[in-house]
Amino acid sequence: MFFVVLLLLSAVSPLGAQGFFKSLSWSAKGSVLFLFEDNGMRSDPMPILPSLGFGAAYPISAPMWIELTGDFYFTHYGYDFTLDRAVPYAIENRSSFVIGSVLGLQAVALFDLTPVVSVRVYGGPAADLRIVLVAEDLNEGVDDMDGIRRETRAVKDYFWGKGRWFLPFFGTGADFNLNSKIKLGLDLRVWFPLYRLWSGEDLPAAEGWRFGMGMRITFRRGIVDEAE
Repeated sequence: MFFVVLLLLSAVSPLGAQGFFKSLSWSAKGSVLFLFEDNGMRSDPMPILPSLGFGAAYPISAPMWIELTGDFYFTHYGYDFTLDRAVPYAIENRSSFVIGSVLGLQAVALFDLTPVVSVRVYGGPAADLRIVLVAEDLNEGVDDMDGIRRETRAVKDYFWGKGRWFLPFFGTGADFNLNSKIKLGLDLRVWFPLYRLWSGEDLPAAEGWRFGMGMRITFRRGIVDEAE
């Protein structure tokens, strides 16, 4: 999906594909994600997870950019049939292994404070395209595999139902120029559980919110320097 969007953007770019890709600014990032939950004793504490990601930004008109991003994480979940929703489980209670890929499309406003320091403010829609699998390393002779498969199906149906994959986000960050081609940056982001407006669930206030903090390194190419 990420590269499909890039190709579509390059097709409509007045620079053409070659100029489009030359203008891109690429980034790699590492974050800590906080997936807020409030399920009392019916689940394990909220997941605090490492995440790796990448981005590709294209200059529109100063100070605006458009950026495609991807963030990846994994954790364990189960399904609580009393609460009727997916809940986080520690590895010793695992039933489902969830691989999350959060793809975002954001508008970015970039402001230079000094020749060395710039700040970013950004936001847009994102989709958490979760892959939900039966947890790894279970013992077929000991564990209730039929029950675990039932939970896994329920977790998958829950995450993909009622638009729960849709998570708009807002963020800010600061970048420090290491040289003319490389920036080192800090990021703070929050994802909004907009699906709560229509899902009809009676959820705790914290349920579904996400917060991320991390660092990124940006590699600028070609005419991207002139745009800044």
